[in-house]
Formats: sequence, structure tokens, C-alpha cells
Amino acid sequence: MTRRPLQDSIETSAEYAEAAALPKVHEVYTDPDRDCQKTEHLPPALQEPFGRKSPAQWAHERLILYIQNFEKTLDADQEVAMGFTGSSAGVIRIDGMGYFDPDIVTFYGADENGPKTQIIQHVSQLNVMLVAMPKKAEHAEPTRIGFRLGRGLDRHEDVKTKP
Repeated sequence: MTRRPLQDSIETSAEYAEAAALPKVHEVYTDPDRDCQKTEHLPPALQEPFGRKSPAQWAHERLILYIQNFEKTLDADQEVAMGFTGSSAGVIRIDGMGYFDPDIVTFYGADENGPKTQIIQHVSQLNVMLVAMPKKAEHAEPTRIGFRLGRGLDRHEDVKTKP
């Protein structure tokens, strides 16, 4: 039997419980040089113990982070769109995203043919796929919604849809 090395300090039960409640991130890629998301690099709003927020708020804030990271991989002719796995909703260009406590997440946008779309999902049914879609031809620059959505993540406050 191997023994675990002694730690420099002993955690109290409160410290142990708080550490267990903090969000953790784990990613592995086939490319060993690819940067992985680290918990200590998360915005302040995502470093809080998860017991302080509703499941809808947690889902909303983490989706923002995934959208931002996905947008970093896109070129100047692409925008992020979202597909919903296990449904016939298709793919929508994301124009907005929100949540309704305690457990609903909403997505606003337009489908591939242009009609306005709103998808309302319970957090227990949340399965999304981020997709690179050609940017709108009439815009010189691609729309990066992850930047707008993420403004609140660095301020320790709820993410607002309006500045």
C-alpha cells in the first residue's frame, strides 16, 4: 500500500466543503500543444461556488464561455451558430441568449432560412452544438456575440443583455 504524502496544511471541513463546491474544468485534446481552459483563468463570475446560483444561471454563464472560446477559433468570414442535438430545430445564428431562474435557458436568433427563432430549454435537456456559419454578407465584420454576452462574467454580477 502506498501512502499519500503529507500536505503542508490541513483543511478544515468548511474549507474542504467550499473547495468541493467550486467549479472545475477538465479538457483533453489530441493536439498536446493546444491550450486547455484552466479553472484559475475563468472569469470571476465562474469561480464562485455553484450553490450561489440557479442551474439556469450556471448553464447560461458556462455557455457564454464556450461560445467565446469557440469564436476565438473562427476566421473573419465566420460567425457562431448553434445546433440543438436530439431535436429537429436545426441550426440558428445566435442573436441573443438568456435564462429564467431557476431552470430555463433561452436562445434567440434566426434559422438558416432567415425566420426569427426562439428556443426555450430546461437545463436538464440542454444539449447544444456550436457551429461555424458564414457571416452575414451585408456585414463587413463578423458578429461576435460571445464578447457582448461575457461582459458581466468579469464583474461578479449577473450577465445583463443590455449595457
